[in-house]
Amino acid sequence: MLRLAILLACMALPAAAEEVVLGLSKDKVAITTNFDGSEILVFGAIKREAPISETPLDVVVAISGPSEPIIVRRKERRFGIWVNVESVEVDAAPSYYTVATTGPLSEVLSNVEDLRHRVSIPRAIRSVGAPSTVADAQSFTDAVIRIRKESGAYSVQEGAVNLDEQTLFRTSIALPANLTAGDYLTRILLTREGRVVSDFETVIDVRKVGLERWLYTMSRQQPFWYGIMSLAIAIAAGWGASAAFQFLRRG
Repeated sequence: MLRLAILLACMALPAAAEEVVLGLSKDKVAITTNFDGSEILVFGAIKREAPISETPLDVVVAISGPSEPIIVRRKERRFGIWVNVESVEVDAAPSYYTVATTGPLSEVLSNVEDLRHRVSIPRAIRSVGAPSTVADAQSFTDAVIRIRKESGAYSVQEGAVNLDEQTLFRTSIALPANLTAGDYLTRILLTREGRVVSDFETVIDVRKVGLERWLYTMSRQQPFWYGIMSLAIAIAAGWGASAAFQFLRRG
């Protein structure tokens, strides 16, 4: 009986799992003084040992930059001036977030799977510490999403992933110029009828190099001397501009 039960259990399992074999046109991005953005080609294949299922697959690509807390303030006009009236701290919001899919996100990923894997932009943001005095805390998170969408930091690109013969997929992701240095988590999810059947993760390394890296490191590790240097540069720049203006007036 035990052998029969094991045999039946094995027969109930799928013949082979579908797995992602991923490639990136680059896995490192260098931020220099003249960095104006970058474009990364995400491509790959779906490895399987069984025939392709009649139920089609969908592919979701999500790239997330380093997360950090944000304080969002609401202003109101009182007595002719704008003042802060309420504030909410968003616990963690990605500095950059893009989702690219083979079709409408609501169709390729169910709400339950979105909640589990935190793929959509609202799910990628964590905000649980709003004060009880704030009645509409969600509007503060919505404001973060709206502002970052307008700046190009957040985006949803439905239909941007090409899937050929249910096996080869590719998409192009544009990274803006104002990237935050750090690890950019790249996730590939294979879904079928809205359910995630396989997922794969890798990291794109975004780092400042050269003078940018030196200044960034100094501002974090030696903030006092960084402030003194910034002040000296500002004074020198102001003196130089004044001298040039005086020279032109004499001419």
